Amino acid sequence: MLAIAGGKGGCGKTTTAVGLARALASLGASPLVVDGDLDMPDLHHRTGVDRTPGVAAAVERPDPRTVAQPAGRFPGVDVLPCGGADTATAAALYERLADDTEPVLLDCPAGASADAVAPLRAADRTVVVSTPRERSLRDAAKTAAMARQLDAPPAAVVLVRSDGRTDPSALLNCREIVHIPELSEPALETEESAARHLQCAKSLFKRNI
Repeated sequence: MLAIAGGKGGCGKTTTAVGLARALASLGASPLVVDGDLDMPDLHHRTGVDRTPGVAAAVERPDPRTVAQPAGRFPGVDVLPCGGADTATAAALYERLADDTEPVLLDCPAGASADAVAPLRAADRTVVVSTPRERSLRDAAKTAAMARQLDAPPAAVVLVRSDGRTDPSALLNCREIVHIPELSEPALETEESAARHLQCAKSLFKRNI
């Protein structure tokens, strides 16, 4: 189970979660993306699915994946929207999904609230998302440190809107860095973004999922 996390809202976590899931599907996996941002859920918008049913409905089923909705825009990717769940319900679902044999990606909220801690506590590893800006990187470093404390150390860093000149590996203590450049079109609609997410997914799929 992977947590897709970052220190700031708007840094590209949801786009990264969906991009990695799409790449994993292309590699033959059956990825499930779960919206863990309970205050500002956006996954359903990005993937074109209904806001409900979601996390609250899934936690009550013997197999939570039966509630997941296929992301029509992204074949092979299933989505569990937030659906108005609270922290305790979401945490219970993450625990249920911990033994899933297929990739599960948790789209985390920003910051260090209880809502942000719950997916990191459940995950095996974390993908840290940031921009190259100093403030964003500082916040990402805090997220990476929190992930390590919760036994979900960073497996990769995705640096969005990056020209490739910034190397955050020492700051974030993670050698796997993927740069996604500034794009003129929405990231999930470009071949360049798809190629970079595939690069990251291949590494994660081989080593960590």
